[in-house]
Amino acid sequence: MKLKERFKRISIKWRIFAYFAAFTVVILILLWVFQVVLLDYFYKAIKINEIKSSSQTIIQNIDSENLDTTLQNISQNGQLSIIICTEQGRITNSEIASPYNIIRLNAYDLAHNFSVTEASGGTYFKQFSRSELLALQPQETVPNRQRSEPRDGGMDIIIYARTAAKSDGTKVMVLLNSTISPDDATVNTLRVQLVCITVVMLILSLLLALFLSKRISKPIIKINSSAKILGTGNYNVMFDESGYKEISELGQTLNYAAKELSKTEALQRDLIANISHDLRTPLTMITGYSEVMRDLPGENTPENVQIIIDEATRLTTLVNDVLDISKLQSGTQPMNRTDFNLTESIRVILERYTKLTDYNITLEADEDIMVNADELKISQVVYNLVNNAITYTGADKRVEITQLVTDGKVKISVRDTGEGIAQDKLNDIWDRYYKVDKAHKRAQIGTGLGLSIVKSILDMHGGAYGVQSQEGSGSIFWFELSIL
Repeated sequence: MKLKERFKRISIKWRIFAYFAAFTVVILILLWVFQVVLLDYFYKAIKINEIKSSSQTIIQNIDSENLDTTLQNISQNGQLSIIICTEQGRITNSEIASPYNIIRLNAYDLAHNFSVTEASGGTYFKQFSRSELLALQPQETVPNRQRSEPRDGGMDIIIYARTAAKSDGTKVMVLLNSTISPDDATVNTLRVQLVCITVVMLILSLLLALFLSKRISKPIIKINSSAKILGTGNYNVMFDESGYKEISELGQTLNYAAKELSKTEALQRDLIANISHDLRTPLTMITGYSEVMRDLPGENTPENVQIIIDEATRLTTLVNDVLDISKLQSGTQPMNRTDFNLTESIRVILERYTKLTDYNITLEADEDIMVNADELKISQVVYNLVNNAITYTGADKRVEITQLVTDGKVKISVRDTGEGIAQDKLNDIWDRYYKVDKAHKRAQIGTGLGLSIVKSILDMHGGAYGVQSQEGSGSIFWFELSIL
């Protein structure tokens, strides 16, 4: 367990190095196994297949005028001894390539092998050691034939025989003989080369593993260092976006995250400044007018009282907005979905505005639309969008609300005739506490929370929303809900 924990603490560079080194060792082990342990096995298998293929070639050319040339080429290329004989053991063609061969077999032995091959279905295969060679020749039938004395009892020898019929109907036997043990000099040469290759590969692989591990881990280490700086609150740090694809994408993602964190911090600073200003102004007004009404005779007028009421209302609105956005974004405010008439709900809201303001607010709707949503929260969306339009509409004090039904959805649009919003600011207006421009009217009125509340409520409902605006032409804020 301790070893496992230690391995987890190893840096990525040395982990990659260890993986590459282990892979190299495995490759070298496999190389040694195939070139040393299994060399004899593969050599014999290849040699046997080669002999069988050569016999097929000979049989295909058995009637050819160039048969002797074919036999010579096969014998030299494959180090094979070849005999072609009749059923009676008479040799018609032969080639000798190996010193360990059975060419000295007499006619009786060849005839015997012919019969054995025929009895085996036309093919005969035998593998034996050099010391077993004499056992192939029946002593009781041919006691005086010549025999080859073995010079290497450990060498394996094979014979392969096939019978075939010539074009004139004569049956013949093709007998091939070869040694199938690798030459000692060849084996020793291979082993020396293998040792040299192993040493060179070990050195090169270790150097390559070290190079690659350093190359792969370097951008990760740099990103890790930058991430530690980001963790301290320094959002100006830049992550390296070079290197291979995954590291480049990670660097881009972290740079985007740093940028967003920086914007969030800036918005939070603006929140403190905005709320401090918005709280200070009404509190100062309330305190000042209260002291004037207390200390100066005749100042206890309805106008002064109304100013105090207006400023207290402004404070209440600010606090309520802060509480609402906090509850919505923390997920602590539950949804209460019901079926209700959205069009009628908007009409009721606009009637209240008509009684309290002198603004020209109109609703264009061809039919009443039913939706399934949280009626209170959707009403809050409408209130915030209408308040926003009233605050920033033009001198004509006109606000237009339009209802449009398409593809099973209802789209509510709220249009003002104000100054509009620059295109590069449209994506930011939904952020908490964001105000477009300090020189703009939006910086002078409101807390910057209304549109963020709208965004949070519509996100909870899964509804689409957006804004269309051009500077000097007013703005259109809209949202969509599914209809019943």
